[in-house]
Amino acid sequence: SLGGFSFDQSRDQAPHATRLARLDFLSRVAMNAEVSSERIREVTKKYKDHAPYPATGLGRQLQTVARMIGGGLDTRVYYVSLGGFDTHANEAGTHDGLMTELAEGIEAFQKDLNKQGNAGRVLTMTFSEFGRRVAQNASNGTDHGTAAPMFVFGPRVKPGLYGTHPSLAPESLDRGDLKFATDFRSVYATILEQWLGAKSPAIL
Repeated sequence: SLGGFSFDQSRDQAPHATRLARLDFLSRVAMNAEVSSERIREVTKKYKDHAPYPATGLGRQLQTVARMIGGGLDTRVYYVSLGGFDTHANEAGTHDGLMTELAEGIEAFQKDLNKQGNAGRVLTMTFSEFGRRVAQNASNGTDHGTAAPMFVFGPRVKPGLYGTHPSLAPESLDRGDLKFATDFRSVYATILEQWLGAKSPAIL
């Protein structure tokens, strides 16, 4: 599918040549997407997994990414997702299951990359659009908060906790929310510059 292109024809006063150039651009994007999709299908079909993956949504996504890496695709950034963290009710059981799915998926992914010989070339980072509040609500869950952890995986990552561990003391909270200690953009900047070799200011 093609997304993100919108042309308002009612206001489009561009010359005929400009409109043709736009159509040509869209045609090339569509053709490139079709070629890329076919290449991905070929690569993932031929590749033999080096580790068993859990039969979960995240497990299948990471398996596909590992196949593309192992198959030699030159993509620099891959994106997978794990939903369900909006735990306004009955958080304990749901959150436990989600963290298990994350842990088992990442474990299989890392084992696969190790056996491929690609583990040292791959860095995995997690992020979320929102954190959770500290206090439990009336539905045994938590509501949207202002801070959340980020995890970074890979053999070239120096392990440990970066930043200040947040305090749960009432006087340390911001109207019931955690105060973040590390701006997430600084994490992105570090990865962009020290891993991908890109200059971060223009991107961030």
